[in-house]
Amino acid sequence: MGILKNLTAGFIGSVALNILHETLRKYNTNVPKINLLGEEALNKTLFRYGTPIMDKDDLYRTTLKADLVGNAVYYSLIGGKSALIWPKAIFFGLSAGLGAINLPEPLGLDPDPVAKTDQMKVLTVAYYLFGALVTGYVLKALSK
Repeated sequence: MGILKNLTAGFIGSVALNILHETLRKYNTNVPKINLLGEEALNKTLFRYGTPIMDKDDLYRTTLKADLVGNAVYYSLIGGKSALIWPKAIFFGLSAGLGAINLPEPLGLDPDPVAKTDQMKVLTVAYYLFGALVTGYVLKALSK
C-alpha cells in the first residue's frame, strides 16, 4: 500500500477521532478532555524550548492542528498488508488509548483530563480505537 493512501487513511481516521472527541466534549461533562492534555504538553514543550502560547484560542487551534497531523502519521502506520489491517488497527488504537491514560503522569503532565474517572479512561481508549478502525476501513476501501 502506498504512502499517500496510508497518510490519507490516517488523516481521515484522525479527523474522525477529533470530531468524536469535540462533539462529545461540548455536550457532556464526564468525558475525556484530550485537548487539555495536548495543550499542556504543547505549552510545556514550547516553554522549555521557546515561548509558550498565552492566548487560549491560539493554543487550542495550534494543539488541534498538531493533534491532527500527529495522529494522521501514527494511524498511517496501520497500512501495509491487507490481511493485517484489522489486527494492526486494533493494536494501534488500543496502544494509543492506553498510552493516553497511562503516560501523562510519568511525562509530568496532569492525567485528570483523560483519566480522572473510569468512564473517562474507557472513553479515551475508545476514541483512539475508533480513529484507528476508521483508518482501517478507509485503507480497505482504498485497496479495492
